[in-house]
Amino acid sequence: MIRLENLSKSFPTRWGRKVVIDDATVTFPTGESVGLLARNGAGKSTLMGMIGGTIQPTAGRIVSTGTVSWPVGFRGSFHRDMTGAQNTRFVARIYGVDTEQLVEFVEDFAELGPHFHSPVRTYSSGMISRLAFGVSIGIPFDTYLVDEVTSVGDADFKRKSRLVFLERMKTAGAVVVTHSMNQIRKLCSSGVVLEHGKLVYYADVEEAIARHQENMGSDEDE
Repeated sequence: MIRLENLSKSFPTRWGRKVVIDDATVTFPTGESVGLLARNGAGKSTLMGMIGGTIQPTAGRIVSTGTVSWPVGFRGSFHRDMTGAQNTRFVARIYGVDTEQLVEFVEDFAELGPHFHSPVRTYSSGMISRLAFGVSIGIPFDTYLVDEVTSVGDADFKRKSRLVFLERMKTAGAVVVTHSMNQIRKLCSSGVVLEHGKLVYYADVEEAIARHQENMGSDEDE
């Protein structure tokens, strides 16, 4: 369970304060996969950062039960002079999971071949994304924060990513950000809509999609 209690977030700009979240009180139920829907620039990434603990709210608080992941696929935490395997072991030790088990999972999943044992600075952007997703999804969190995760790689890798994610969702919850309403329907059972700083939870994902599309002035998949 993740609960936002009177949560607010705003930033100073040259034109005054920009309000991203305005006094939101919303509960994300335990074990639920929730789609986060909002127009571009509305504050989806900021909200995900607050839930993940990397961004502090202006007011209010976030209470959670169980473990919450960093944004799945986040690529900014790898040491570029360490190999993919070394980075994986480092993360495993930080989160207290079996080191070799995680290394085995990531090596198989990311499909990096011998590059898995090469420095991350030699990786392409796509290779880093594969490594990041493998490390993220390889740790059994209670809630996963997911930002466009199934957009990584070719069609086969996207399919594999989606299947692994769905397998994780049998025992965990998630907060999912994606521009694709088809992906929201496949991955989520409920939704929360962010519009003009207001956050509204819908137990039925189709209701959330309908509200979002009404806000956007479109009934088409984004």
